Amino acid sequence: MSARAPYRDVLDKWQAHWPEWTVAEAFIPAAQRELARGWLALRGEWADAAWAGEDPTPGMAKLAWWQEELRGWARGAYRHPLGQLLHKQPVAWAALADALPQLATSRSVQGDLGSAVRGLESAAQGLAELAAALFGGVPAEPQDVAVTLLAERALRLPPSGVQGALSASGLLALPPLVDASRPERLHASLLRMRLQRRAAGREGAGARWRVLLASWRAARS
Repeated sequence: MSARAPYRDVLDKWQAHWPEWTVAEAFIPAAQRELARGWLALRGEWADAAWAGEDPTPGMAKLAWWQEELRGWARGAYRHPLGQLLHKQPVAWAALADALPQLATSRSVQGDLGSAVRGLESAAQGLAELAAALFGGVPAEPQDVAVTLLAERALRLPPSGVQGALSASGLLALPPLVDASRPERLHASLLRMRLQRRAAGREGAGARWRVLLASWRAARS
């Protein structure tokens, strides 16, 4: 029996925070499921670094580390276990590294949605191109991907710290993501469900039947 790949521990950690993904990923071809989990776990690492916790300083240091890590991936080297799964993928890792500081900058953003989206444009474009390279198809519009980043931000900051158009209820007023790869659409649908629960005063995963219905709709869009 072969040894367990270290990156699987990272995937399990991410899965523990998103148990509803076991339902959603049924709508992804089996050959892409591990790659999709790796991509989402990577996004989760960056989202936690950028927006989780009361003190932004440790997260900024983590994002700086990730910048160097991604530049290493571009050269064929890696330190983080996810690199074993992802670093050889045909993605412009170095270009994405240059955009990561936008995530940290967005932590304190207040005001209108348009400004927040523009502030995340480079990071969103990098993620859109990454997903297209991994799962095929045309890259999603950066502004649409930026909205998914703002959803992750809203879920990691205290509800009282995100107001107006950038709050859970404000983001829910926007249309769901449709012009994107299937893993992106499914991920966005789960983010949307979490926003709905936060807007209703609840947290965490919803009922499995609701996840199944939302995932089915996202897969068909």
